[in-house]
Amino acid sequence: MTDNHWGEQQDSGLEKELSRAREKGSGKEWKLIEKMLNGLFVEQRRARRWGIFFKVLTFAYLFALLAVFFMGRNITDDITGENVEHTAVIEVMGPISAEEEANADSLVWSLREAFEADNSKAVILRINSPGGSPVQAGYVYDEVKRLRALYPEKPLYAVIMDIGASGAYYIAAAADEIYADKASLVGSIGVISGGFGFVDLMDKVGVERRAMTAGDNKGFLDPFSPMKESDKVFWQSVLDTTHQQFIDQVKKGRGDKLKEDPKLFSGLVWTGEQALEKGLVDGLGSTSYVAREVVGVEKIVNYSPKVSRLEEMIDRLGVSFGKTVATSLGLSNGLSIR
Repeated sequence: MTDNHWGEQQDSGLEKELSRAREKGSGKEWKLIEKMLNGLFVEQRRARRWGIFFKVLTFAYLFALLAVFFMGRNITDDITGENVEHTAVIEVMGPISAEEEANADSLVWSLREAFEADNSKAVILRINSPGGSPVQAGYVYDEVKRLRALYPEKPLYAVIMDIGASGAYYIAAAADEIYADKASLVGSIGVISGGFGFVDLMDKVGVERRAMTAGDNKGFLDPFSPMKESDKVFWQSVLDTTHQQFIDQVKKGRGDKLKEDPKLFSGLVWTGEQALEKGLVDGLGSTSYVAREVVGVEKIVNYSPKVSRLEEMIDRLGVSFGKTVATSLGLSNGLSIR
């Protein structure tokens, strides 16, 4: 039985009750009964209308969900086995970490697929990352060098977007050539390790630290214990060693392109124009510029790791919902330079 049919039956029942009340009642009693039954009649109709409204809203939500899923699909959905020459692109976006999208396993898998594809004429690493784990960056660097040796006819270029710093530049240094925008941030060839010490705060609060260890240095760099000079010296040696490994790999990748500058490996960052002068990049240009002018194959196919359809649908729906809310609240009028 449909909702409308059920509602019509209810309305008919109320009308019958109203008719009976007219026959039996009179005067004030009749008016009171009539008013009560009319109120029930209005409430039932209102409830039925709201029910229809929410059902329509649910269907609209489902249709919107399907539209988000099937529309606006990005370059990642291009078929990588297409029998057409193309330039392969792999995106290195965000922090480089085993737990992030830019992790070594995903990037290495994409690199292998791009190099092994018969119709890819070159590979571009499209970088927009502040850096991250030197271990993850090292894995990708080594894999790039290995694949370049296996496929010497297939060059690899790095294109830095907003930022290619620290571990991201570590990866870029493995490329045959590096390109950036004139305003990109490039460099930060250094290593950092940060933390906090809470010893004085614990004394003020009156908290006692109780830590038992087996091994003289097991608790070194404990933020709740005073730092020993020997711990500081040891940890600095670890940072220096890691920094030197970073420097060696950059020099190995860039070779004689690097200019002599004592600040080059100091951890500073430079704009794309400054980086070009220092030999950190080979030219200024975008991904499409490199594909068109350097590689000579304008068609681009994205080999970046693909998220599942469900994750993609949820992400896009969340972004769409967020934009709608921001617009409704008047929060989407900020200016940005692109």
